[in-house]
Amino acid sequence: MDRALVARVRSFNRTVTERVGALNDHFLGRDHSLGEARLLWEIGGAREEGAEIRALRGRLALDSAYVSRLLRALERRGLVAVEASPADRRVRRARLTAAGRAERAELEQRAEGFAYSLLEPLSERQQIQLAAAMAEVERLLLASSVRIAVADPRGADAQWCLEQYFAELNERFDAGFDPARSISAQAHELTPPAGLLLVAHLREEPVGCGALKFHADAPAELKRMWVAPHARGLGLGRRLLLELERAARKAGVTVLRLETNGKLTEAIALYRRSGYQEVDAFNAEPYAHHWFEKHL
Repeated sequence: MDRALVARVRSFNRTVTERVGALNDHFLGRDHSLGEARLLWEIGGAREEGAEIRALRGRLALDSAYVSRLLRALERRGLVAVEASPADRRVRRARLTAAGRAERAELEQRAEGFAYSLLEPLSERQQIQLAAAMAEVERLLLASSVRIAVADPRGADAQWCLEQYFAELNERFDAGFDPARSISAQAHELTPPAGLLLVAHLREEPVGCGALKFHADAPAELKRMWVAPHARGLGLGRRLLLELERAARKAGVTVLRLETNGKLTEAIALYRRSGYQEVDAFNAEPYAHHWFEKHL
């Protein structure tokens, strides 16, 4: 990787941490570190009964010991109460006390003021430039946070992705979608060595999937490509496709095939941009309008 790019990222990090006050133990002029303030904000943004500590760790990508220290500090100030979940005593939840809700409201007001202070010295044109640059940086940072790995097709996250995929196809296809009518891609067909399923996670939340079916005497099939609506625009579909192609090459595959419905215009555009060529129909998939092939 270009070292100049790495140096630019490090310089950006130093400027941002200094400008937003991350180096100060009194974030936004209150008696909290940035970590404590962010935890208050996350807990307060949850439902009335609070947030599961496990979910908070995943949302903020923090280890258990550090989250425990932050929570203890907030408990000592009477801002947070940690208790067992009524639904499952093994699950611990954190909720804001009345004082915690008041403190979160104060932090919210100060954060709003700080945002104004960032924009106020700039011209109108510079304000628009800064906001647009921040939006792009946020998008790219989210994209870099996505992790893709081989998953058990029977696992909860994989099943959730597949259910969402089927639901979207049912909504978008003119005649709906019934998985039982489609060419099969069952769990055993997507489990190595018969195939594989990739699941993408953002902040420990499943946000996409894609699969391969291998055949000893025929091209491999690309199946179950899906990205959650709120994760679109991050380049995740392209990343999933590249990872699937990499896995196919590693398995000795030389040709990849797929079929798709004409309503999936975004997917069709992705495949064409990625070097897939439209070919004659090679199967009897009832929901397909286009068949594609790529030599790896």
